[in-house]
Amino acid sequence: MAALDALVVDLRSPDPVVRDERAYVAAVRWIPALDAAERRWLGDRTAGLFVDPGVQARAFAPLVLARIVDAGEWRQEWWEAFAGWYPGEADLRGYDTTLGWVHAAAHGADLLAALARRPQQEPAPLIELAVARLLAGTDHVFDAQEDDRIARALAQVLCRPGIGVADSVGWLDTVSAAFRTGEPGPVPPWASNTMRTLRMLYLLTDRGLLAPGGDGPPSTVTHREAVLDALAATLAIVTPCLPSPSGRDQV
Repeated sequence: MAALDALVVDLRSPDPVVRDERAYVAAVRWIPALDAAERRWLGDRTAGLFVDPGVQARAFAPLVLARIVDAGEWRQEWWEAFAGWYPGEADLRGYDTTLGWVHAAAHGADLLAALARRPQQEPAPLIELAVARLLAGTDHVFDAQEDDRIARALAQVLCRPGIGVADSVGWLDTVSAAFRTGEPGPVPPWASNTMRTLRMLYLLTDRGLLAPGGDGPPSTVTHREAVLDALAATLAIVTPCLPSPSGRDQV
């Protein structure tokens, strides 16, 4: 376990070469070849990084856990650690000139997408956590395509074959209610982030979702028409130029 322990230590490094180019690249290479006990050990240590004082450690934890999920391991304790961290992370910088890529919002979305590909995973908690991240108060406007990554994660969940219509569209009621609290003036960062995420999700729902690596035909959102209608109705609340479902422009 010494090599894995050193890998976890390097994931905490503020040096982007050590953390990103060495430790994370090594994790991607090693995890498929580890046995189940080693993956669980690494997952336990990685989940502990969600309470690390360094944002770079917190933000890289979901990337490693996503690779462990892809290799077939997942534990409830890891979910609890992730869910306790993701919506409340305050440092949402995409790139820092000293730390390199931080990207907490995007990396968390990548773990949600990996979990969505896990057949035994219930979809509703994944959607709820993504929505909690989007609606959390922040001063940061996404500037490194974090909205695209969260939209991709949501689309991955919505492509699940067994997901019901209610789970596919009901979460937008919470977003709609938040949009209706808006007042005249500058658009709050959380609202801007959420609007752009929903617009990308509309595009992915309409066109389909490519698999990681782009192999094979696009996946289709299970309840495509219902999701498109619900997204359009939600976006009409905050988009004056978009016709409402009834055909009347919003004011």
